[in-house]
Amino acid sequence: MKRLPHWYEYLSVNAYSFGLSFMWNAIHPILLPLMVLRTVSEANKNTSLGLLTSIGMVIALLVQPISGTLSDATKHPWGRRRPWMLLGTVGDVIFLGVIALADSFWVLAIGYIGLQLFSNLAHGANQGLLPDLMPIHRRGIASGIKNAMDILALVLSAVIIGRLNGGQDMHQIASVLVLALVLGASLMAMWIGTQEIPTSESIEQTPPIPGFRRLLNIFRIDIKGNLDYIKLLVTRFLLLFGTGCIQAFGLFYFRDVLHLTSATMLVSRVMTIIGAIVLVIAFPSGLLSERIGRRTPSIVACALASLGILVMLFVRSHLGVYIAGGLVGVGMGIFMTVNWAWATSLVPINEAGKYLGLSNLATAGSGVVARLLGPAVDFGNRLIPSAGYIAMILLAAVATLMALWLTTQLPEPLPRGKEPIEYNVFVPLPRGSK
Repeated sequence: MKRLPHWYEYLSVNAYSFGLSFMWNAIHPILLPLMVLRTVSEANKNTSLGLLTSIGMVIALLVQPISGTLSDATKHPWGRRRPWMLLGTVGDVIFLGVIALADSFWVLAIGYIGLQLFSNLAHGANQGLLPDLMPIHRRGIASGIKNAMDILALVLSAVIIGRLNGGQDMHQIASVLVLALVLGASLMAMWIGTQEIPTSESIEQTPPIPGFRRLLNIFRIDIKGNLDYIKLLVTRFLLLFGTGCIQAFGLFYFRDVLHLTSATMLVSRVMTIIGAIVLVIAFPSGLLSERIGRRTPSIVACALASLGILVMLFVRSHLGVYIAGGLVGVGMGIFMTVNWAWATSLVPINEAGKYLGLSNLATAGSGVVARLLGPAVDFGNRLIPSAGYIAMILLAAVATLMALWLTTQLPEPLPRGKEPIEYNVFVPLPRGSK
């Protein structure tokens, strides 16, 4: 019988996700908007930010499933995931350097697009670690810990990067250096703390390295056989689209519509509040979903996120923004934990990297669509002051309410004790085992 994971393996298997979360939660809500403001005209800031991040999200959408599929088929003494994660991290550091030195919009765009490419090369492989190393009846707990670590990264990123850039001057080189150090440390923690089996030692046949034709078919999936998984991805898309609208343009909304002082610090504090709330409830949410199922917590999560977004329309003070952010934070904390645990139990185990990579069609796809609203927001604001922002928030609320409705249509997974207790062949062996 395979052994159960040690406590530290729940942390190490999710360590790299911590580094990725720290990096992107610094770049998207804080660093990138500030750098865009420095390099484009005031009238085109939403358009420029929206189009740039949309291109990046399209790259993420394409690269993650390709990376996941390639790592599924990789044969290497380090295992099938870690070589791709190392390659991606090296590329990340290079393009973070480009961003740090960017003095024009086009140099910034090159750095950002390159970072998206290599970050998602590593991310696609990393997503296969949890189903590789965790038995199916421990994935809810592991997913809860993953979400808690992601949110801890968000909080620390908001505090550290927010403070570095909260005054009159922007410290982009120091900020990027912090991101590179955290990402490298997270890779090292994952490397030391996990024991991914060399692929040649697996008792399960590894799929062949895909050729060009198979790479073109990566986005072809068995819809009939995985219909519940597809519905789950649509739900994920809708909720993340709604919250992504607020994340993408929140800094400009607080500054231009609410006329709140120090919008950068406000974004940092809201991120910290959301992160602290999610950090507290992430693990209990995963544990609770193991007992009562995935659907009920997901419905509650969608309702809270919808309420928080609607409240954003009526607030006019820092306190009101904190309350709205808190509601969204509770909803997101529950949703992201339970939704990921739900997804890992629905994907085909032999193609976990591919199918979890395809989840980025929802994650990154929602970001693409949300950020493509940038030109529409600018256009609406030109017609009627603030109209573009208000329409954007209303659309975000509608999307989260649609996610709530669709969640009610999803069948509840089998309760614990009735699902097969199985261990993937990539569960690490005890030290000293052959």
